[in-house]
Amino acid sequence: MHVLVTDPIANAGLALLREEGHTVETAYDLSHEALLTAVDGVHALVVRSGTEVTRDLFEAAPDLQIVGRAGIGVDNIDIEAATDSGVVVANAPEGNVRAAAEHTVAMAFATARSIPQAHARLQDGTWAKGEFLGTELNNNTLGVVGFGRVGQEVTKRLAGLGMTAVTFDPYISEDRATQLGAELVDDLDTCLDRADVVTIHTPLTDETEGMIGEAELRRLTDGYVVNCARGGIVDEAALAAAVENGTLAGAAVDVFADEPVSPANPLLSVDDIVVTPHLGASTAAAQENVAVSTAQQILAVFTGEPVSNALNAPSVDESSFPAIEPYIDLADTAGEIAVQLFDGRVERVAVTYAGDIADEDIDLVTASALKGVFTPLEWRVNAVNANQVASQRGIDVTESKSPQSEDFQSLVTVTVGRGEKSVSVCGTQFAGDDARIVRVDGYRVDAVPYGHMLVAYNRDEPGVIGFIGTVLGEHGINIAGMFNGRETFGGEALSVYNLDDPVSDPVLAELESDERIVRTKHISLDNGTSLDR
Repeated sequence: MHVLVTDPIANAGLALLREEGHTVETAYDLSHEALLTAVDGVHALVVRSGTEVTRDLFEAAPDLQIVGRAGIGVDNIDIEAATDSGVVVANAPEGNVRAAAEHTVAMAFATARSIPQAHARLQDGTWAKGEFLGTELNNNTLGVVGFGRVGQEVTKRLAGLGMTAVTFDPYISEDRATQLGAELVDDLDTCLDRADVVTIHTPLTDETEGMIGEAELRRLTDGYVVNCARGGIVDEAALAAAVENGTLAGAAVDVFADEPVSPANPLLSVDDIVVTPHLGASTAAAQENVAVSTAQQILAVFTGEPVSNALNAPSVDESSFPAIEPYIDLADTAGEIAVQLFDGRVERVAVTYAGDIADEDIDLVTASALKGVFTPLEWRVNAVNANQVASQRGIDVTESKSPQSEDFQSLVTVTVGRGEKSVSVCGTQFAGDDARIVRVDGYRVDAVPYGHMLVAYNRDEPGVIGFIGTVLGEHGINIAGMFNGRETFGGEALSVYNLDDPVSDPVLAELESDERIVRTKHISLDNGTSLDR
């Protein structure tokens, strides 16, 4: 097989491919036009962040089987186009976890002890021994925002050095956090209130962008912020101001909203902020690890074996695919709705199949349901890595089947829960390609799952639906469809509205000001985020 490498990677990865008898060609700094010519006849393409892998590239590479990203981020790869062309996209998320964790620890000590500042003063010829009074991390509290792989490794290291760890992560189980040496708290504010040093380890999503701003930083009086995750999660201007005015004792930042960072960025001009140019993964060991991991996944594709870090949908047996295909997206959507309706941390996910669908091989459908549940959790969670994410987060996943389905030929139910609390969403497919949500928490509805949805729990009294319609109309929100269900006459009812526009917090507050309305939820099926109040 022919492997083309267009960005430099460690020789260990190239050697592994050559040892298996494959032709490896390196061609760096190609123009896009030259790359379109070079990929003809190529079976595997290895890139880092420097190569743009676009739809026209896939069209120019009819023999391409896999694009291997030697690292984590895949912003430069058109994954939808890859899937359309039947090309696997795989990254190497594990290879630089240790490097990122160690850099985070180093940055925490650097800011707490003013190491770069003291170094600069001494180089300038000033013995400033009396000007730097550092903070010992021992016996202080570490706040970990995001408890994924890197967050867990940072916690292990700093807990071993005498810090007490608390973490906020809505998608990690309490048992898993405790097992790894951290106390799980229910919200970000509690984590910030208790922390002396906060370290960020979440992906950059619609949900996390700007998550830590001026109000959040005020909760960290005399504390420190370390961000080696992604730029844009922490408001850079607010962080610079908080350190400069003394609200915070210091900060350490390795990532920026725009990179390469502009010389005018406010973080660069504050003495007590340590900055590095996105060095988290920049170690020889990390680069070798990601190169070898990428090569191993290419070899797996060539031999027809599973690809552990594939980022797009896996192949399915041709004979069984037509029966399950309509339920893949439906399960994803049901999971996405369920997790947005659930108010709290998810510790378990159950996927239940009833009717004809129960006779099929539904592993991919279950994985797709998990993808929907985890969509707000982590960038690029998909049907391939969803089960792995659940395992890492300590989330219990169960799957069950029943040959009988009341009222429907096939029914898929996704339930998310924690303790005794749970939310269930049931979906089915009518004739053709007509997906419907038919039950929400036992309420019978008939909702079309797309775009923006408003779910209202209310008392079953006259005028409620009219009131909701009036409020939405007054705010210019058009109702595309409405579906109502109730348990008993005069009891509690549930209404689902398909909307052309999102519902803002003030509109939700106005709806809930009516004593007949118990609560409301805005559901977005565009990016997995909700405007929940």
